[in-house]
Amino acid sequence: MPTDTEELVYRLRNARTLVALTGSGMSAASGIPTFRGDDGLWRNFRAEELATPEAFAHDPRTVWEWYDWRRTAIANAQPNAAHAVLAAWSRRPGFTLITQNVDGLHERAGTANVIRFHGSIWELRCAAECGAPPWEDHTAPMASLPPTCPSCEGIARPGVVWFGENIDPDVLERSSQAAAAADVFLSIGTSSLVFPAAGLLHHAKRNGAFTVEINPGATDVSRVVDLPIAAPAEDALSMLDARVKMG
Repeated sequence: MPTDTEELVYRLRNARTLVALTGSGMSAASGIPTFRGDDGLWRNFRAEELATPEAFAHDPRTVWEWYDWRRTAIANAQPNAAHAVLAAWSRRPGFTLITQNVDGLHERAGTANVIRFHGSIWELRCAAECGAPPWEDHTAPMASLPPTCPSCEGIARPGVVWFGENIDPDVLERSSQAAAAADVFLSIGTSSLVFPAAGLLHHAKRNGAFTVEINPGATDVSRVVDLPIAAPAEDALSMLDARVKMG
């Protein structure tokens, strides 16, 4: 009788549509601090206290100092083995990656068909919404804080989705469609606490997907998925990739 892992390997080999949802645990092996846990603190602030429109309106410089610190840490990091596996899998037809991460490491690893659910830390936009289109800025550390809009010279903000803000409707629609069409849905390195991203796994399961959670610790969806794998992303994905290739 096949084990659950053997069934997953079989499904990975034969899936017409494979969807991966990734969270901050995906980048932990690259040295990127996670939002939650002991490494989620910066100057006694929690991410939830800084990544909000209210925090930015009250003290944009402090918020930007935090983002500049994060951008510098990310610029000095490299994609890890988990990123490499998903980049390789993305070359197959029917693959979609939905990432809650804003670090851009998936793209640097060469992953195709990436949906940035929460935006990108490397994108900036005018906080005053003067009409200027968003722009890319990969300077780390930044020359001056807070950075300014090149059109109106007002304060710029990170091109990310903060707590309390809505997901771009087009991004949400594309993500929902991908989840609904998934033969296999992988939830990797995410706490499954932040909605609507956390709802994508349930949406996939309702539509018949074989659902898998890869996370070192249990979460709210561990008892919901078809197969929970209690391991870091880089270990689990490397193991699965080797097993898939063996066939």
